Amino acid sequence: MAQEAQVENPVRVTLPDGSARDYAGPVTGADLAADIGPGLAKAALAVRVDGALRDLAFVIDRDAEVAVVTAKEDDGLEMLRHDAAHVMAEAVKELYPEVQVTIGPAIENGFYYDFARPTPFTPEDLERIETRMHEIVDRDEAITREVWARNDAARFFSEQGEHYKAEIIGAIPEGEEVSLYRQGGFIDLCRGPHLPSTGRLGHAFKLMKLAGAYWRGDSRNEMLQRIYGTAWATEKQLKDHLHMLEEAERRDHRRLGREMGLYHFQDVAAGSVFWHPKGWTLYRTVQDYIRKRVEAAGYVEVNTPQLVDRSLWESSGHWEKFREHMFTAETEGKVLALKPMNCPCHVQIFRQGITSYRDLPVRMAEFGSCHRNEPSGALHGLMRVRAFVQDDAHIFCTEDQITSETKDFCDLLLSVYKDFGFDKVTVKFADRPPVRAGDDETWDRAEAALSAATAETGLETVPNPAEGAFYGPKLEFVLRDAIGRDWQLGTLQVDFVLPERLDAAYVGEDGQKHRPVMLHRAILGSLERFIGILVEHHAGRLPLWLAPVQAMVATITNEADAYAAEVHAALRAAGLRAEADLRNEKINYKVREHSLAKVPVMLVVGAREAADGTVAIRRLGGKTQEVLALQEAAARLAEEAAGPLARA
Repeated sequence: MAQEAQVENPVRVTLPDGSARDYAGPVTGADLAADIGPGLAKAALAVRVDGALRDLAFVIDRDAEVAVVTAKEDDGLEMLRHDAAHVMAEAVKELYPEVQVTIGPAIENGFYYDFARPTPFTPEDLERIETRMHEIVDRDEAITREVWARNDAARFFSEQGEHYKAEIIGAIPEGEEVSLYRQGGFIDLCRGPHLPSTGRLGHAFKLMKLAGAYWRGDSRNEMLQRIYGTAWATEKQLKDHLHMLEEAERRDHRRLGREMGLYHFQDVAAGSVFWHPKGWTLYRTVQDYIRKRVEAAGYVEVNTPQLVDRSLWESSGHWEKFREHMFTAETEGKVLALKPMNCPCHVQIFRQGITSYRDLPVRMAEFGSCHRNEPSGALHGLMRVRAFVQDDAHIFCTEDQITSETKDFCDLLLSVYKDFGFDKVTVKFADRPPVRAGDDETWDRAEAALSAATAETGLETVPNPAEGAFYGPKLEFVLRDAIGRDWQLGTLQVDFVLPERLDAAYVGEDGQKHRPVMLHRAILGSLERFIGILVEHHAGRLPLWLAPVQAMVATITNEADAYAAEVHAALRAAGLRAEADLRNEKINYKVREHSLAKVPVMLVVGAREAADGTVAIRRLGGKTQEVLALQEAAARLAEEAAGPLARA
């Protein structure tokens, strides 16, 4: 009897636009991309099959929803960066065969790989490695996936002297298979997926720096050498990124803080700021502005203790959640903690006396001094500190008031950001985290309330899944600065949990006790961090209303000293923060020095100005000067310097 021909099962592929393609049998991701069009085939890096990212060589043997992934997507760009790490490891092994490779993931904006090598890498080594990486890309080596038995893979890497890889495989359960990827003469342990060949990586990458890293991140283990790199889809994107890094270095708030005489840091108070007179002037200006804005918005300002008994933090849930980040002290058999946040203390104020529904909403603000035990390695100037002040506030209200309070807060927040020079704001909606307080019904109510309130404001939000606070969902306000970096600052959180845990109540219209809703909100967040962002955003060239020294009177010759004193007095009388430089130095030297300190306005006076009763005004970075009568100059500058403070 004749043997029946084997018939393959047909496969239907549904694309993201809803269209479908039918195939007589299994089809690879590469075949699908080529079938759609030559342009896509050239751009394709991987496929997403029923939501799972796969190599282009993956065989689709059943009906599935499939999307072709290119470098324009986040997944595609992450693959490029992951492949860059593998290409770097291959280059290192070719140049330095004695090196052991360990772990090399893609990270934000790039990649890294940790290597075990007795001899330290040098900057010259990085140049050699990068050159070899370009050669490997030009070879266009095929990247293929292989599946090995766990024991065979462990034995192979041990025989190759790759003991770290063997250790990783040894942690995989006995009898399981492992995924390896081969490119040229290099083979690496990896789950994938990867590009079809090294040539698809392109040349838009650069090795950036060296660092130390403990094996598996444990300080008890041996120190490895980490090489960081950056990789992008196009060389233009790489060029733009490198330019942004140069700009970020130029704008570094730590360097600018020194040049402008604002603040300094030292190990005797790690994670805390030494504010100099000019820096403290800036700090108070920011604080005074926010104070005026929240007072005008109906907030009352309070101040609460910094040392609080452990029992309150246990009741609120913060002890369990944040204990490792809290500084503690013991006295008379009690454990006290420096507060890491203000909310439980504000509930204590709300609980004093009897609050009626007629009193709601209660908007309670505090410039709360907080402390968090951040790891020393994570500290970074003003951006990451241990001691900081929040422009914190909590609104105690009814559920019916959530929408109106949310809208008012969002309007206030966006207005504040605009006054500081930030006009690009993204709003993220962060919902319930895996570990949280409160039951699902409570979270359903909170998320629904915040979602409805946000819709009423007209603000568009992007989801930030599972990133809510442990007591409630939140809105996160992300600013984009002058060089394209994003900074998460303000927050608004809807909390049904803490009022319950800390027994906050008000008397309702029915004469019964009810729990208020607690809206946690901040606009600037940490004042220290915000000032760091502000300095970098403006590259130290702060608007006149914020500048610690708004005007500098500088003499051309000592003959004008008396007139300079008169000018200085007139500026001070007009309310300006002005200083006078009467040193016996050349005017060009004075201009350079005060420009470095980012003084926005210089008023230059000499014999002619003294005789005419005028001043020559030079703006920071300007090429020309304007000559005005003294009183006119003082009036104009005073009006400009009032800025948003006059409207607050």
